[in-house]
Amino acid sequence: MAKIDKSKYTKAQWERIRNERRSEKDNKRRAKLIEESINFRPKNNSVSSDTGFIVGNGTSRKPIDISSLQSYGKVYGCNALYRSFSPDYLIAVDVKMILEISKTGYQNKHQVWTNPNKSFNMIKGLNFFHPSKGWSSGPTALWLAAQHDYKTIYILGFDYKGVNNGKNFNNMYADTNNYKKSTDGATFFGNWMRQTRSVIQSHPQIQFIRVIQPDNYIPDELNKFNNLEHIFVEDFKRLFNIS
Repeated sequence: MAKIDKSKYTKAQWERIRNERRSEKDNKRRAKLIEESINFRPKNNSVSSDTGFIVGNGTSRKPIDISSLQSYGKVYGCNALYRSFSPDYLIAVDVKMILEISKTGYQNKHQVWTNPNKSFNMIKGLNFFHPSKGWSSGPTALWLAAQHDYKTIYILGFDYKGVNNGKNFNNMYADTNNYKKSTDGATFFGNWMRQTRSVIQSHPQIQFIRVIQPDNYIPDELNKFNNLEHIFVEDFKRLFNIS
């Protein structure tokens, strides 16, 4: 867009123009995503060491059968995902979640990764990051997968913004043990986004593909990377033959 001299307008006029330009920019971005999704063609996928899936717990992933993904690559899940599905790697950094997981003995049969913490350092079966990442579970899972030399990593459930126009807590496990209520305020996503950006920026050899719903938020900070694409959930399901 051409640069506008805002000194020629009143404050109210400039605010209107700025909102119109933002809306135009968002519409162009949506149109591009739709075009990319239309042109996205299913590949002949099979179990592959070239593909990894990161499963965050944003509600955008709800229509996706996560269990079907292990036919196509390794799955890295976060926190309460273990309650209904066993990913190849489970990442949890919150003390309450680790204590919940360890009480079930899940870590004795499956890989669970976390940061060292005096609250659970003595629990057997856990795998610890050295040094501690100090990040949230989702970006930590993304970072771990990036260390495993995949060509392509799909990112699911990284919604960033809250539901109900960004107002309320966005999580598949809202209203369950160790999670906030669905009526609670949305979680601040700035750290999540910066940590995600750090992984994508430092691994230019990996193609990252974020799977979203048409109305999901797309941070401007993530638009500048050539190794990040966005596709819609329905196109992702067709890509991997998920009903």
